[in-house]
Amino acid sequence: MPTKAPELDWLEGDVPRAAGFDDTYFSRAGGLAETRHVFLAGNRLPERFQGRDRFTIAEFGFGTGLNFLTTLAALRAVDPAPNLTFVSFELFPMTREQLKRALGAFPELGSPAADLLEIWTPEPGWNRLKIAGAELLLGVGDARRLIGDLQLESDDGPGEGTAIAPVDAWFLDGFSPAKNPELWDAALLKAAAELTAPDGTLATYTAAGWVRRNLQAAGFTVEKTNGFAGKREMVVGRKA
Repeated sequence: MPTKAPELDWLEGDVPRAAGFDDTYFSRAGGLAETRHVFLAGNRLPERFQGRDRFTIAEFGFGTGLNFLTTLAALRAVDPAPNLTFVSFELFPMTREQLKRALGAFPELGSPAADLLEIWTPEPGWNRLKIAGAELLLGVGDARRLIGDLQLESDDGPGEGTAIAPVDAWFLDGFSPAKNPELWDAALLKAAAELTAPDGTLATYTAAGWVRRNLQAAGFTVEKTNGFAGKREMVVGRKA
């Protein structure tokens, strides 16, 4: 079955808005700055890349790929840089033309964005892509089902799933919890916690009370901190 592309409206500055979720893919106050504040700084990156042979990041909501590409840019500033695996889930992957238009707002992302566009042909299920020396493991479909395919490399036996190293940092970047509660589901967050390294962290732009409670029930300790731009609060956390 082919993938289903999102229905998009384009706001000023070529900011894409998903009509089905009535929410934008990134802040109109600046997508790059938002990613750096919420997901990189919220997970203490790129500092935590130092001295690591490899590092695994996972996110709910690939969207425009902005978080992935911004992470690659941060990785280039580290020498020696760890081998990066970036696991991402996306129910409605953009078409190449949609992705090209959205990423056109960020020329500073450079050649990795062009490389992503060149090989962008997402299929349902798991897609392995190599971009700028990093591995992008993109799961196209419902995250609540696909996350069950993942197993930790340290698990006994070969298993039948897709093996990943324990997740060092989570970017929880689904659409607004009020409009897309499925990506903030208690069972999904518990599955995420089970894949997380003992010192693993998370960051998310939302500070909704029920999301915090679901994260705590899953096994994370969480706290509120300053949000991006006009948003008063966001949440960071770590594996309890």
